Amino acid sequence: MAPRGAARILPLALSLTAVAAVSWARGPPGALWPRQGCAALGRCCPGRDPTCAARGPRLCFCDQACGALRDCCPDYARACPAVPCAVAEWSGWSRCAKPCQVSYRVRQRRVLQEPKNGGAPCPPLEERAGCMEYWSRQGAECQQSLLPALITTGNYGNEREKRGAPKDQKTVGYCVQFRLGPIPRSCQQVKAPHAQWMRYLTQGHTVCVRCEWPAQDARSRRCYGDGGGAGGHQLLLWQAAGHPRCRGTWERLGQLRDCSCPEVHSLVFI
Repeated sequence: MAPRGAARILPLALSLTAVAAVSWARGPPGALWPRQGCAALGRCCPGRDPTCAARGPRLCFCDQACGALRDCCPDYARACPAVPCAVAEWSGWSRCAKPCQVSYRVRQRRVLQEPKNGGAPCPPLEERAGCMEYWSRQGAECQQSLLPALITTGNYGNEREKRGAPKDQKTVGYCVQFRLGPIPRSCQQVKAPHAQWMRYLTQGHTVCVRCEWPAQDARSRRCYGDGGGAGGHQLLLWQAAGHPRCRGTWERLGQLRDCSCPEVHSLVFI
């Protein structure tokens, strides 16, 4: 039979053993419980931050790079959910940067929500598009004969339809035939896939150019540079959109009654 004092010592020893077991499960002093990393740390750090770490059974991180490095804390997805960038709708297109010459217009959109915790980054916030504005800032009409017609491949017209042209505008347009003059060598040296159509421009060939509603001037409903006001046998200027060195002259042969340009040698005004 154990002494009376031993009966008191035994429960105390068992209690100390239980406390030690709990302390061992928790880890060293100051360590975090499993699955409490980011929540207990109270931080979700942008980018890659080696100081944004929680010490637990293993060192884990609460920065945006942890997903790629596979060292996130177990509760990272819950405590630091990824928030993608959110942007507003596009603004309307601005006026051409420079009137009476080939230029560009701009539209923009603003950020509504910056990305957080590795969320999807923001898309481009500005877009530019080639344009030609045929009225000066004072409202005077530019001289057509001095302006090149800005043109591109007829396939671009199909892309316009895919972008959702208003139904009442899709059929508004006309076509003009031109005979090409000398073609500069720079047109044959293009490498970009979207510019390959320029290689088929040939001196003496007849081309059909469609004037569609997006390229029409709001006042005259015409594509300036179409040679409508030019006299007979007058050489007019053209320029390929996206390639300023590919430019030349052509002679206006006339406007077509039935606007049905063939697939070959079919262009559109920009």
